[in-house]
Amino acid sequence: MMMINKKLISIVLLFTFLGIVWWEIYVPKFSTLSQPVMYTAKKGMGDEEIARDLKKQEIIKSSAWFRFYTIVSRQDFKLQAGSYELSESMSVAQIVKKFVLGDVIKNNITIVEGWNARDIGKYFESKNIYSEKEFLAAVNKDWCQDQSTEISEKFGARPSTQLIECSGFEFLKDKPKNSSLEGYIFPDTYEISGQELEDVLKNILANFDKKLTPDLRKEISLQRKSIFQIITMASILEKEVISQEDKKIVAGILWKRIKEGIPLQVDATVNYVTGKHDQKVAIRDTKIDSPYNTYKYYGLPRGPISNPGMDSILVAIYPQKSDYWYYLSADHTGKTIFSKTLEEHNKARVKYLK
Repeated sequence: MMMINKKLISIVLLFTFLGIVWWEIYVPKFSTLSQPVMYTAKKGMGDEEIARDLKKQEIIKSSAWFRFYTIVSRQDFKLQAGSYELSESMSVAQIVKKFVLGDVIKNNITIVEGWNARDIGKYFESKNIYSEKEFLAAVNKDWCQDQSTEISEKFGARPSTQLIECSGFEFLKDKPKNSSLEGYIFPDTYEISGQELEDVLKNILANFDKKLTPDLRKEISLQRKSIFQIITMASILEKEVISQEDKKIVAGILWKRIKEGIPLQVDATVNYVTGKHDQKVAIRDTKIDSPYNTYKYYGLPRGPISNPGMDSILVAIYPQKSDYWYYLSADHTGKTIFSKTLEEHNKARVKYLK
């Protein structure tokens, strides 16, 4: 009789345990459909941290049972980082399966030609992917590190050449120290599936690296210009001129003015400082003390003022020579008016920029 009772108790306990396991792992917190939420598992997070997070956000009933299931099913080391769409109407087993398969949220984002870093940051925030503050911080960080000090200490002598490491991107090496990625955020459509922001930027830089072919880099070098100078010029053309044919002529004018020591006096560089979008800038704004103000300072601005597309980059490399020294964009028409003399230019200003 005692033996039968023990067996009965054992069976009851076993079925009770299996019932609890089934309830905790295969039954969701709520059986009815609930509003999905986005959960991001960051790189380096293990099953314990993810379980704790999911319980804190009230997506699962128990962090302990989440861990129990991942360990018993040998999936605790298979959980992938990324952003996932989860809900309280999903069971632990379903959630773990998502993490193991890497079934992350996929977003197609399009960076528009001529947007600057602030524009792109606002766009990312509007899509609920990254905050504008987070984006600008990543863009403004120093992507190039001087390795000279480390090498010097290692070998006991200062190296004869400076060694710069730019996150694997050679084209960033001629970018001035501590300048941002403005100009290099190549306009295109990208798929984002929960990666860290730095990884997204690396994908964008890899696209830029691919577009700027060896032949283009060779031509830039033959002209004794830097990639940074070309991108800066291209960023101006992107904001100043609409048509490709007009861009070619304007590129020729601007390079010629630099060569002859004539200030560029480009309105778009002033707008970059003020954040305005005025076609005709105010005289007081042209007096702003900024290295981006090409009315006040000779030559190219401190750096790019937008992120140019391939068309603008090409005309910055291959400008068209002309007898023109001045240009302006006619109000509302998008047409560019070219002038050979200052007198012609002033007459055009009166006629088109009333």
